[in-house]
Amino acid sequence: MTAKPLSILIVDDEPRSRNGVKRTLEANLMELSEIRTAANPHDAMDHIRTSHVDLVITDIRMPVMTGLELIDALQEQSGELLFIVISAYSEFDYAQRALELGVIQYLLKPVQKQKLLDAVQKAAKKIQDHRQMGRVTKMIDPSLPSFRENPDTYSEPILEALHFIDDHLSDKIGIKDVAATVHLNPNYLSAHFKEQVGMTFSEYLTRKRLQYAKSLLLNSSSTVADIADKSGYQTAKYFVKIFKEYEKMTPSQFRKANRSSS
Repeated sequence: MTAKPLSILIVDDEPRSRNGVKRTLEANLMELSEIRTAANPHDAMDHIRTSHVDLVITDIRMPVMTGLELIDALQEQSGELLFIVISAYSEFDYAQRALELGVIQYLLKPVQKQKLLDAVQKAAKKIQDHRQMGRVTKMIDPSLPSFRENPDTYSEPILEALHFIDDHLSDKIGIKDVAATVHLNPNYLSAHFKEQVGMTFSEYLTRKRLQYAKSLLLNSSSTVADIADKSGYQTAKYFVKIFKEYEKMTPSQFRKANRSSS
């Protein structure tokens, strides 16, 4: 899956400085970024209300509103924005306040090219890490037990059953197949499975398959029909029905919504 470009907004009331930063980034980041500019904080706020922005690079000294005041205001709108400050002033108070606001880097004018690029790359890594965490969160079902981290919570047969299910999500398995593998009566396994896992065998298997399917939807280009088959479903139609029942949207809608937001 192609990484979503970094969306950068440069805010500076001096055209020469503003355009210089823009040209530097365009020449060195190319297709990795979408770069826009704003001549003052109010234009910047209007832009962010209507367009997605990942990183704001702002001057400090501007008429009406300073760069630090802009950052303060934007953080109230969105806690996910990252900031780099550029200033002609090295006063301790400015730098201290910038750090308090969580600014990635405080750069002095005239900005050195490599320091600017290093600061942007640092921000890009944080943003990509955040996006990856978001994708992982979308894939994980919090109701499923983390038996690999807490194996002592389960009896040996149930632990063996959980591992078997994990290893055979693509196969057409049922309670009888798992019971035969762990050498238990299906009814006995079913009762103890629910007691130790906290849900029925059927619900557990469904949730594991859907979690696996969500991973494939977000990290592969496989068709919904292929993903249904890889997730152990006999037909794509039944897979879509079950997916919509649990996720309140179709697999295609889930893929589109979460890829565009990540």
